[in-house]
Amino acid sequence: MEEFNASSEEERQVDIRSLFLGAIRLTLETLLEEEIRRIVGAGKWIRTGARKSHRNGSYFRELLTSMGLIELQIPRSRVDGSAGRILGRYKRRTQEIDDAIVEAYVNGVSTRKMENVTGALMGEGVSPSTVSRVTKVLDEKVEELRLSPVPEEMAYLYLDASFLDARWARRVENVSALLAYGVGLEGKRKLLAITIGPRESEESWADLLKQLMNRGLQRVRLVIADDHAGLVAAVKHLLPETPLQRCTVHLERNILDKTPHRLRKRIGRELRGIFQAASFSEARSRMEAFKHDFSKQLPEAVECLESGFKAATQFFAFPKEHWRKIRTTNGVERLHVEVKRRIRVAGAFPDRASALRLITAVLLHVTEIWDDRQYLDVSLLRKEEKKEAA
Repeated sequence: MEEFNASSEEERQVDIRSLFLGAIRLTLETLLEEEIRRIVGAGKWIRTGARKSHRNGSYFRELLTSMGLIELQIPRSRVDGSAGRILGRYKRRTQEIDDAIVEAYVNGVSTRKMENVTGALMGEGVSPSTVSRVTKVLDEKVEELRLSPVPEEMAYLYLDASFLDARWARRVENVSALLAYGVGLEGKRKLLAITIGPRESEESWADLLKQLMNRGLQRVRLVIADDHAGLVAAVKHLLPETPLQRCTVHLERNILDKTPHRLRKRIGRELRGIFQAASFSEARSRMEAFKHDFSKQLPEAVECLESGFKAATQFFAFPKEHWRKIRTTNGVERLHVEVKRRIRVAGAFPDRASALRLITAVLLHVTEIWDDRQYLDVSLLRKEEKKEAA
């Protein structure tokens, strides 16, 4: 069985601390922009008689924070120096200010929390507009993901849900975080959508799929997901011509749950042999052998395998080079692990909006490397499609 390994090399490269570094950098650079606005007496490209000076480019400066080293772009003026003077205040209160930034970020970048940060760095009497601009910069990341068009056909679409605690109608409830990412024609993965709903249901999955379709999702060749009834129903309704690959790891776990502990290693090996077979016909033969050997001892396990076999073997119709990565939802599971690592720090979210904000920030950070890496050679799929069309 292809066990999900939470400590894989790819995950070890992702340090959640760098998310906080990004929040600190973004906040400080926004405040530096506010400071240069004060020094110059006007915003960028604004004509006003109140102008005191003019901008004179910027320079880069490294700054050691309580969470690591960051590089900041410091704007400067022609006459009155740079905006870097506020970093002196930062240095004197590094840990305190970092904690305030992180707490604001975790709690939805609340105006009250961010006002503590701006007040500490820029002095008393920070204007509401300054706090609003800082908050807006951090919020825009969520909107970019929610509204950006799907730029190309998605050969494969991965769907999965995770669960977290958030305050809703004055009570802390367990809500669902639905996640979708795809593999485009260039073979690269792309984070497509994250939504927070009251529960994982057909309605919530249908809402997510409708959002994607409205943003341009088209020609999905295969959906990879778990066997959740609501998800399956939503996919059948909105993507009726697209086959749905049931995650083989989840199916194997379901079968093992119906197996005595003393037999699980043996049954696990048998199941791996089925789903790692060289062809569909070989997988079916091995499934029939499994049924023959264990139908009397393990009738529930055999029934579970039989009922899930068709949905879990859709991947055999696709290029063999893709099988390992399209027969499971392991890739989505890795993203959920990163989110849950962060949630353990945050605890229950003050509301669903703040949960969505932080999860989006975590996942955008984790998936930054996707643009530089080919996940699958999708040209193999396109070649097979051309052959079939001919």
